[in-house]
Amino acid sequence: MDHYLELFSRHIQELGSTEGKREFLQIGRLAGQFPAAQNHRDGVVSEINVWCSNDYLGMGQHPLVLAATREALDEYGAGAGGSRNIGGTNRYHVLLERELADLHGKTDALLFTSGYTANDGALSVLAGRLGNCLVFSDEMNHASIIDGLRHSGAEKRIFRHNDTAHLEELISAADPDRPKMIVLESVYSMAGDVAPLAEIARIARNHGAMTFLDEVHAVGMYGPQGAGIAASQGLADEFTVIMGTLAKGFGTTGGYIAGPAELIDAVRGFSRSFIFTTALPPAVVAGALAAVRHLRSSDEERKRLTENARLMHRLLREHGIPFVSDESHIVSVFVGDDDLSKQISSVLLERHGAYVQAINAPSVRAGQEILRTAPGAVHDPSEVRKFVAALDEIWRELGLPRTPSPQQFT
Repeated sequence: MDHYLELFSRHIQELGSTEGKREFLQIGRLAGQFPAAQNHRDGVVSEINVWCSNDYLGMGQHPLVLAATREALDEYGAGAGGSRNIGGTNRYHVLLERELADLHGKTDALLFTSGYTANDGALSVLAGRLGNCLVFSDEMNHASIIDGLRHSGAEKRIFRHNDTAHLEELISAADPDRPKMIVLESVYSMAGDVAPLAEIARIARNHGAMTFLDEVHAVGMYGPQGAGIAASQGLADEFTVIMGTLAKGFGTTGGYIAGPAELIDAVRGFSRSFIFTTALPPAVVAGALAAVRHLRSSDEERKRLTENARLMHRLLREHGIPFVSDESHIVSVFVGDDDLSKQISSVLLERHGAYVQAINAPSVRAGQEILRTAPGAVHDPSEVRKFVAALDEIWRELGLPRTPSPQQFT
């Protein structure tokens, strides 16, 4: 047994962290006060301001969401009671699926317990059962996409990140009669850059390829009624399947796909990550439904998000602090060194009460470490200014270079 434990200890050391393992800040998000939160450490509780949450619009604490969650909890209890196939489908699951299909202008939608299982479960079926399918996947696609394609068994070609010329070169070399699928994200979670959707839609159309668009960092935040980047560009109809999450813009948890009924039925019937798991709790789904409905009628949260992101972009430029992309609300401050990024994160937390997670391998490649900052709709502009001032102070103390943003982050 000791031999086995030693083997795994060596694997943990490969993560590269100073203490050989990942450590997690214990955060208590304060409903009604977020981004204020409590940091629980060694029996001591301190108040912090969170700058790296995926609850971009603050819907996880919205009164309508909390009220809907409480009502469903009181009515149906804590859990779903089974898988969707066996006793776990509640009326809220059906209502939310209908709402999401309508949001994206698709005929059907399907809920999963997470965005990860949505990508994994949907792609394993769609690419795996298309028959001799050749998949073209962006090199920066999320791990869940990579796993879904691996589980599908489909042959794939990887095109350089957001490089439509490379995609066109690869797809033009393929058998024109062979089934094809292009898989990409609209907003990439680490760099915060946006895919050239119009060009990719054109390539797909010209080569008869099916498309699968991951919009997890866009739904709720962009487009009419929060339908995403493709909808904001008038391209939603160009993409066969839209994949999204309830855990970011909508503030709860879970994932989904929306698309033609035939494809959704196939995933519903064959996806292992859908069939063999307990359904989302009705209270969670009710909260998500309230969030989706609210954001379909309110632009206020999206407006505040955009204004705060633009303010941070401008201030970082003025101070010469490098960041990766200004195309979205994800503002990744570029550090490029593992130990240094952790040091900056620690100083921000200890001295300024500002929590932003240092991101290292494998989330990004070694040498491309970042502070993945997300100024949300719930932040006040004065807080954005204070946060950038803190970064500027740290940059000056550590003598860090005031360089332009990286030209390429891969």
